[in-house]
Amino acid sequence: MDPLVRASLAVRRVALRSAGLASALALGGALVLAAKASPPPLVLATLGLVLVAAALHRLVLRLRRLEGAHVTGLDSALFAHLMVLGYAVVLVSPGGLSGPYYPLLYALAMLAAAFARPLAAASAVVFALGLEVLLQRWVLGADWLHAVWPHAALLTGFATLNALVFRAEITRIRALSRGRVEAELTRVREAARSYRLVTAPSGASALGARGVATSDEERLLRSGVDEIHQAVDFALQLLRRTLALRTAVLLWLDPSGQRLHIQELSTEVDEIATGPFEASDGIAAAALSSGRPVSLCGAHAGAHLRHYAELPVVGGTCAAPVFEQGSARGVLVVDRPDRTPFSEQEQALLVDAARFVARAIENERVFVQLERAKSEQGKLYRATEKLASATTEAAVIEAGVDSARELASFDFAAVTLFDRANKEHEICAVSGELADALVGQRFKHNTGLVSMVVANRHPLPYRGDYAASRQMVFSRRLAPPELPSLLVLPLQVHEHILGTLVLGSGRKGAFGEAVRGALEVLSSHIAVSLANARMMKRLEELATTDGLTGLYNKRTLLNLVERKLKSAARFGKPLSVLVCDIDFFKKVNDTYGHDVGDVVIQGFADVLRRVKRDTDVVARFGGEEFVLVCEETDAKGATLLAERIRSELESTTFSTAQGPLRVTCSVGVAPFPTAGADWEALFKATDEALYASKRGGRNRVSVWSPKLATAAAAS
Repeated sequence: MDPLVRASLAVRRVALRSAGLASALALGGALVLAAKASPPPLVLATLGLVLVAAALHRLVLRLRRLEGAHVTGLDSALFAHLMVLGYAVVLVSPGGLSGPYYPLLYALAMLAAAFARPLAAASAVVFALGLEVLLQRWVLGADWLHAVWPHAALLTGFATLNALVFRAEITRIRALSRGRVEAELTRVREAARSYRLVTAPSGASALGARGVATSDEERLLRSGVDEIHQAVDFALQLLRRTLALRTAVLLWLDPSGQRLHIQELSTEVDEIATGPFEASDGIAAAALSSGRPVSLCGAHAGAHLRHYAELPVVGGTCAAPVFEQGSARGVLVVDRPDRTPFSEQEQALLVDAARFVARAIENERVFVQLERAKSEQGKLYRATEKLASATTEAAVIEAGVDSARELASFDFAAVTLFDRANKEHEICAVSGELADALVGQRFKHNTGLVSMVVANRHPLPYRGDYAASRQMVFSRRLAPPELPSLLVLPLQVHEHILGTLVLGSGRKGAFGEAVRGALEVLSSHIAVSLANARMMKRLEELATTDGLTGLYNKRTLLNLVERKLKSAARFGKPLSVLVCDIDFFKKVNDTYGHDVGDVVIQGFADVLRRVKRDTDVVARFGGEEFVLVCEETDAKGATLLAERIRSELESTTFSTAQGPLRVTCSVGVAPFPTAGADWEALFKATDEALYASKRGGRNRVSVWSPKLATAAAAS
């Protein structure tokens, strides 16, 4: 970027960011002048309305941006305006700065300390004190130091104390809320794992560090756990009412199978032990080991219950194991105060309830898996739509990275493309830290992860664990940020490898089995879209360019020149057309062969590419004839360009089997609109100028003029 442009943009940014404080300073100055000059009431009313409007405007701007960059500046501007408005109110109130309404400014200082950023609150207090110094010294003529210091002490004291108290309370409330959220998420996570709604690795990946889940996964697991809770709670309450029970509790085995914890509970007792409990102790252990209901009745029935903090009078108890796929996963334990043995019918009812619990958990597990698959399919479908609408490599890469963000949380992303001919990789896109340092860099095929993925066509590293000290991603001199999780995915179409998608996360276990499969599917979609974009680009090149020279072909030139002529006519700008023809080209073909003729045509195309400007259009019109359309170029400028082309080609030497070869060219120039107002007329004029160069001995430049047209008509 040009330094002057960069400087002007920086000045503009500074001006925009300081506009709020500049406005407050201007209004403060206006208030001081008004207080000094005692203007008419209409002027004071107008100033008051301006102050109110400015303060409201700053408040609206602040409410529009509650978080993010530049919030400190917005806070400073808002409370500076409020301070000016506060001093205006105090000045027009009885007693002025020494009156009973001055505490309004203390309230504003406390408000700033409570809600503004600390630096903004401090700047608002400093601004208020500066404004008061001007008012006391210049307007009231008082001993400003003696008059201001008590106000300064109170303003600063109120702001500081309020900031400490208010922010401490805010911090406490946030910590309390965060703790409650963490506890609830932990409960959901543990319940989900207990019910196997997620496996341990994928659960960790889905829920993330400290149990913080992605929003979709969190809602899904919370919904699943709540559904199971409602079903099991209904079964327990129904059992209590049917069998006259005091407590019905579902005890669930932990992953080790050694301990039981309370999963669901329905009771009329307040004091319940939190657990966990040994799975080898009590009536629950007997039910688990025997695999059938166990019932006890009498004075010692309660001695085998471990879930009571204070054991009540228990007359009878019964426990039935809960099976999942043939394995015991928990125990349903019930008790009642009456010394009535549990009959076979009641035990059968308890067994049915245990089956209902197992079936409810299994049904919800299947539902969660289906919902998760549906969600992933939806994300992949949206990704496919995005990728299908992308028609260029850059658009495909952008759509691919955006789609990956729906499937996994990451802090770094890069796309590399593999140049098989040169055995080189290019980092063509980076999102995240070190983007400027990595984009556009190339590195040789080596032993890094990217090269290994290209060679093996398989994602690396295993489980997505990355250690920068032991693993190389790109090359020794090119490395991504040091992140604990990293995954390199191949971009592969059939057996053809195009490159890799590199994702990195600051969270451990970010690329577990829960997201890895979906990312692999996405990478294959990205690869197909990249291949399609390259094919479309190639087809477009074939349709618009000449196959031998790579310049525009005749059809493309005719499409472009119509727009350029309309633009030149509309804005009254000059335009010129040049037609170049290689002299005695047929003789070159006859003497040296068509292969050498093709080399000469390609060499002439290279000359035209070197000499032309960025805005000029160059096309191969047919055979050895080339056309240039030059915008904002008059006849004089076009002639200079034509002479450069002629001299460049004349000084170019082509190597052939029969020795060195040099050729020359003739050029015709026609300016718009003098030589013609449309393409047909203009091209005809250029052709006439070209033939004038041919007739004049070749290897020369001719510019169209009315005399040339007359001579051509006469001949």
